[in-house]
Amino acid sequence: MSEASLPVLPKTGLAGLTENWRSDLLSGFLVFLIALPLCLGISMASGFPPSAGIITAIIGGMLVSRVSGSFITINGPAAGLIVVVLSAVQELGEGDAMAGYRFALAAIVVASVLQILMGVFKAGRLSSFFPASVIHGMLAAIGIIIMAKQIHVMLGTTPEKGSSLFSTIAQIPHSIMNLNHEIAIIGFTGLAILIIWALLKNPVLKMIPAPLIVVLAGIGLAKYFDLDHEHMYLFLPDAHFLAHHEETVGPKFLVAISDNFMSSFYFPDFSKIATLEFWEAVISISLVGSLESLLSAMAVDKLDPYKRHSNLDRDLTAVGAGNLLAGLIGGLPMIAEIVRSSANVNNGAKTQWANFFHGAFLLLFVVLFPRLIHSIPLAALAALLVFTGFRLASPKSFANVLHIGKEQLFMFVVTIIGVLATDLLIGVAIGITAKFAIHLLRGVRLNNLFKIHFVIKPKDADSVIVSIVGSAIFSNFMSLKTALANLENGKTVIFQLNNAYLIDHTVMEFIHDFQHNYEGHGGKCVFIGMEYHETFSAHPLAVRRMKPGNMSRRKSDHLGL
Repeated sequence: MSEASLPVLPKTGLAGLTENWRSDLLSGFLVFLIALPLCLGISMASGFPPSAGIITAIIGGMLVSRVSGSFITINGPAAGLIVVVLSAVQELGEGDAMAGYRFALAAIVVASVLQILMGVFKAGRLSSFFPASVIHGMLAAIGIIIMAKQIHVMLGTTPEKGSSLFSTIAQIPHSIMNLNHEIAIIGFTGLAILIIWALLKNPVLKMIPAPLIVVLAGIGLAKYFDLDHEHMYLFLPDAHFLAHHEETVGPKFLVAISDNFMSSFYFPDFSKIATLEFWEAVISISLVGSLESLLSAMAVDKLDPYKRHSNLDRDLTAVGAGNLLAGLIGGLPMIAEIVRSSANVNNGAKTQWANFFHGAFLLLFVVLFPRLIHSIPLAALAALLVFTGFRLASPKSFANVLHIGKEQLFMFVVTIIGVLATDLLIGVAIGITAKFAIHLLRGVRLNNLFKIHFVIKPKDADSVIVSIVGSAIFSNFMSLKTALANLENGKTVIFQLNNAYLIDHTVMEFIHDFQHNYEGHGGKCVFIGMEYHETFSAHPLAVRRMKPGNMSRRKSDHLGL
């Protein structure tokens, strides 16, 4: 594709609003329908009041969209942050939910300052340092934790207070045996709708957001079961041969939200800023939030029909600024959220104004219709989160990682076990350590772990040679990434890999993405020396290592670099 044949880019700013307001308004409205129930569910699963997630999405839409470095991403609370935020509330609150909430807000404020500094000092590229399999392992572990906790809410039961994660998982059979039947009907109905919607092929029905159907069905069933009023009922009253099962239902199974949105604002409490637990929360929120946001922004760029590239550092700064404001007035931390952003692309959004409209619709709804939010059952929101958790940790994700290579599955599983047994930060560190160990066992030199050897030189007026010597792995390729980003468009880039000893999956994925983007802007990529390598699976982006017969040549070339 030549530069001339690229689609005309939508305008930005006020000119973009004038040009694209119809498509962006429609997409913003459809994304709002998805965002509302997810914001409520994520907020309560994080140990925050329901309105906290809506506050964040409003800030992310109406303010962050005006300064961010991306084009069609949607900013708001995400399931991936539930685990770190809930952990902060529980650790800092020591049993007092409201105190924990306000301490966690303080941690969000400090974490957001770190995010802003990371953006200002151009740390956006640090996302490359984390191997893909370790990140996927972290997200899968988050999915397992979300499911373990939300299944109980979906069934209308409560696990024992202070339970460890493994204890919470072990109590699932007990919750199934002792479920609250009316609440479980709402939960399972929501889950069934989500599964059916995922299998649908009809494009017209697909335009209706599944979370909206789940919420409407939940509201209808809640009215039918009269959850607005506290009452007891007898399950199977005519089945005298069974033990009668009395159950209580009532407003406690509905979203508790104030009629006055202004009363939803809370302020942070910094009195624990000198404690180790506080700084653990700060680092977790900052690292996981920044990493997820950067990865989501890069993933959405791949979906953009106009092939625009986000300014990741500016985006990180904007998200940090949004989090600073959210933390100061009672909101959750936000990221560039992948599910809502994908829906935004599919709905035909052209500019950041779609993000703005989604935030504006949320603000209007929460101000005008708080009673409608109160009629949403918690079980319907829990069904949304259980489904989200399953997608993060589905058997398909295990199969996809195995397809890339057995060592990728090993790191994936090690990271999951590490996160479940310890916490997110330690689990990710364990996964990265496993990756280093595998590289060393495969012959990567110690002095090559953090330093890459490459040369970029012009071959002629229209082509450039990129020669890689030694190993190109997740922990050393950032300088290569920076150098390639500065190449002029429209040339032929020749990757000379006959002296590359090992190229790991993270770097293979980066080179593949670079080729896709560079050729999309009129250039061309050629690869020389691939035949000297063996791969560890049939996947095109699997780890490549030099065949033993070429080792002696590799050593002499490496010494002569």
